[in-house]
Amino acid sequence: MDFKKINTETTCVTRQKDQFYVGTGNIYETVAIMAKRADQIAAEMKSELNKKIEEYTTINDSLEEVFENKEQIEVAKYYERLPKSTLIAVNEFLNDRIYYRNPNKENGEDF
Repeated sequence: MDFKKINTETTCVTRQKDQFYVGTGNIYETVAIMAKRADQIAAEMKSELNKKIEEYTTINDSLEEVFENKEQIEVAKYYERLPKSTLIAVNEFLNDRIYYRNPNKENGEDF
């Protein structure tokens, strides 16, 4: 996922409750869908951040010396400025960019 091209708010925004009923008909199901997607996004962001930070790590045998790597600091600041995974998940849900299905409803069961 390209986090540079995400066009969403970086802070919390008040939303209309009715928007979350549209896809599922159940607000609790909607929250569960968005939570799972937010977990996926957070895991992806974390793995990407770790890969970028590993590029700048240096092996140091001495525990007394601590090096500040400006590139690592800049990468970390960039990821801190990105929208949080929950805000990205809400934006994706409201713009119909999340695929979801409920196998219980497909079988005729409704819990």
